[in-house]
Amino acid sequence: MRGGRRTNLALLVLVAVALATGTASFAVGAPPATSLVTTAHAASGLALLLLVPWKQAVARRGLTRPAHPGRRAGWLLSVLLLISISTGVVQEVAGFTTVLGITALQVHVATALLAIPLLVRHLVTHPQRPRASDLSRRTLLAAGLLGAGALAAAGLTRRLGPASLAQRATGSTERGSFVPSRMPVTQWFTDVVPPRAQRDAPLLVNGAPVELGVLDDEVEAVLDCTGGWFATQRWRGIHLDRLLGAAPAGARSIDVISTTGYRRRFPVEQAGELLLATSAGGQPLSPGHGAPRRLVAPGRRGFWWVKWVAAIEVVEDPPWRQPPFPLQ
Repeated sequence: MRGGRRTNLALLVLVAVALATGTASFAVGAPPATSLVTTAHAASGLALLLLVPWKQAVARRGLTRPAHPGRRAGWLLSVLLLISISTGVVQEVAGFTTVLGITALQVHVATALLAIPLLVRHLVTHPQRPRASDLSRRTLLAAGLLGAGALAAAGLTRRLGPASLAQRATGSTERGSFVPSRMPVTQWFTDVVPPRAQRDAPLLVNGAPVELGVLDDEVEAVLDCTGGWFATQRWRGIHLDRLLGAAPAGARSIDVISTTGYRRRFPVEQAGELLLATSAGGQPLSPGHGAPRRLVAPGRRGFWWVKWVAAIEVVEDPPWRQPPFPLQ
């Protein structure tokens, strides 16, 4: 039973690492953090697969005992984790592809989220208590070998994709660079393309309507969507420092708000890096890509690039005082 307990503890740690690094991979958008987080995420998931033979032995022993209410939940948890891991491998190998409008990454994330309540239930019904003896030299050696094998498997998985597959450290693959019409149209899962009447409402800056005037600022930036694709474009518009002017005393953040209510907050010091864009690749933005105005936030993942910008406000609240991921 000692080996079974240690196997279960290892699985628990790996699932926790996979969930934590998977969440973090959505938040980080620039190297070297992206490489570290996504490598740890891939390795933790593949390490779970490497432990399957040991877990099978534990499960077979469990089947010899009388049935209990948590058994079905445990099997469902295993199925969801296997689907999540396999679709993660598909995303890594095949890149951004859709089947019936659904991507492998969407299934990967959805099944991981569905597994969380089952994991909590499994921990309640099958508590695993670590012991000092679990840190023996033999156990640490086994953990090191497992980690090395998982890292090797992660490296091999990345190399299985076609040589033509342009991929960032985040795992996103290239779609539509310098050709905006070929970029996928995706939104944060709580957002939708608003009606034209809403999109065409005047822009409000600190509560007052403004005309954008001369839009001659350009930046080449990578839109790295958490949906699993990225595109490099030449964006044209106006930098927020030009639009806002000097920040008032006490100002700490800039709130950028969509006509849908979606919003993100940025440090006021980054105003010169943020671009309010009206065109990409020399063409006006399409409705699906944020027309008439969208934010370009270089070095940040796509959910920071607010579409259909309706209002920009300079506020005294700190930039960290917001959910790490949008709730709207």
